[in-house]
This record gives sequence, C-alpha cells and structure tokens, in this order.
Amino acid sequence: MKHVFVIAEAGVNHNGSLDLALQLLDAAKACGADAVKFQTFRAELLATRSARKAPYQDRTTSTSESQFEMLQRLQLGADDHRTLIQHCREIGIQFLSSPFDTESADLLDELGVPLYKVPSGEITNLPFLRHLAHKKKPLIVSTGMSTLGEVEEAVQVLQDEAANRITLLHCVTEYPAPFDEVNLRAMLTLKAAFGLPVGYSDHTAGIEVAVAAVALGAEVIEKHLTMDRSLSGPDHHASLEPNEFEKMVAAIRHVESALGTGIKSPAPCELQNLPVARKSVVSSRALRVGHRIVRDDLEIKRPGNGLAPKFLPALIGLTLRTSVDRDEVLTWNHFA
Repeated sequence: MKHVFVIAEAGVNHNGSLDLALQLLDAAKACGADAVKFQTFRAELLATRSARKAPYQDRTTSTSESQFEMLQRLQLGADDHRTLIQHCREIGIQFLSSPFDTESADLLDELGVPLYKVPSGEITNLPFLRHLAHKKKPLIVSTGMSTLGEVEEAVQVLQDEAANRITLLHCVTEYPAPFDEVNLRAMLTLKAAFGLPVGYSDHTAGIEVAVAAVALGAEVIEKHLTMDRSLSGPDHHASLEPNEFEKMVAAIRHVESALGTGIKSPAPCELQNLPVARKSVVSSRALRVGHRIVRDDLEIKRPGNGLAPKFLPALIGLTLRTSVDRDEVLTWNHFA
C-alpha cells in the first residue's frame, strides 16, 4: 500500500501573524497531515508595486490594497521560519514551503527544508527552476494554468540540470476552483506523458475531489488549511477548517487502503462467507447406494462447500457408492 503524502497548505493563511502560523502547525498535525506548507517570499522580489491582484484576491481582501502591499503584509521573516521549523520538529510534522524567488529558495536550503514545492506561477520561470534544480532536492511542481507543452519545457529544464525526484501536481489556479473545470483526468495525462509521480493540489470547496484524486492514483495531495474560513485574506475562503481537513485525511487513508494490490482474489474477510453465499450440487431426494444418477436427482442449492454447479453435467450417469439423504451436499466421494 503506497502512502499518500498529504500536505496541509497553510500558505499565507497566517495573515502575517506568527501566533496564527503556529496554530496552523498544531492543527495540521492534529488533522493527520504529513506536512504543513507555507510560502516564502520577499514582496520586493515577487511583484512590482503596480502589479494588480487576481480577481479572487480582490474579492477577499481590501480593494484599496495593492498586490505589493498585500504581499508585504503576508510575508514571514527568516526568524519566523526558524520558529516554525523548530515547532514542527517538536510536534512531529514536516515543515515545507514554496519559495517565490532565488533568495527565498536559498534561505529554505540554509534552514534544511528537505524539498521544494514549486508554485504554479513559477512553472514558466525557467531560470528559477534551474536554480532550484541545482539544490539537488526533491521537487513537487504544481502545474496550474499550464499547457502540457509548458509542463514539458519545465520538466526538460529540470531534468537537464539533473534535478532530484520530480513530482507533478495537477492544479486549477482559482479559489475556489469550479468543479466542472477541475479536469482531474489531466493528472493521468501528466503521468502518461512524463512517467513521473503525480498528485493533485486542490482548490475546490469540500473534500471529494481530493479523495477522488487519490482513487485515480495521486501520490501527493495538497489542500489549504485555515483556522477560520471567515477570516480576511486571499485564500481563507477556499480552505478547509480543521474538522473538515481531518475528515479529508481520514477519507484519503480509507481510499489508499482500499486500493489494494490489484490482484483479483477473495479477500481474507470473504473466505468465511464464501461457502454460505455460493451453491453446490445436492440430491433432490434420498437415493440408495448403487443408484445411477439422472438429472432429476440433482439440484443446486446453498451451501457452497460441495461440488460446484459447473460439475453437474459430469455427475449424470455416475453411480452412487454411498446412500444419500434429500438435500445432501454432494462431493466426489459419493460416487464410484
């Protein structure tokens, strides 16, 4: 059974508060996530002062605040990262973060973060991808807003730089993402096209699409976590609250367990029910030793611990070596 790696995307749902970030860490651990992920960036390296916010950000934050101002308010410093990483070690959950610039990637490397999560917006930033590949750490690459050709170009750049293990996440970059635009089968297209492990970064409302992705073969699931969906901020509205996230993790664990080996055979729990549910050839009436069997002597009934119904034609014309009662389950030992 392959363990699905579940990432609780804290992102910027800390609203710039270290205390709220620590609460998100504790919640992620309590929910059963394998890792909790933040975003590491410096506003002045990420966006110009004139850059517009996305429509979903305008809906969930003050319209008087620019993207640059929003990013300044939401960024975490190096000391904040150290505090969060130490707390992760203490409670036993993996700290991850998505860097948005080379300096942030270098900081995460210095802090010993074991892999990089590449955000969807950086997939066409080939110089940045080369910088990450040189770190020789595993990469989880979100592919939101991308064509297959753009993903191919990114993968080629990473592989040309001898990047470590690459996992591709299908993603729809909208908050929340419409169900009818998720196109979950595209995850399978990524797997077929590149032969790499795949997963799904989910921005839909609810838990069912993430669970469905696991059923389709996702090895990584990422989902936003918030302490309160009503908080002001760009991603809270499209996030799960802790009780919902916990239900999602439980459902994912059930599905990954249920996927099994693919070998079609009776499950161990079925063996006790097999003879009860199946049928055998039985005698339709009491018959004496030496009787030559005709079709009317036989019926097919439960239980299934005797001769299987497929053997009924072979029994016609055989001679009984013992007497049998009505409804007696027949075996080969009854025949001469």
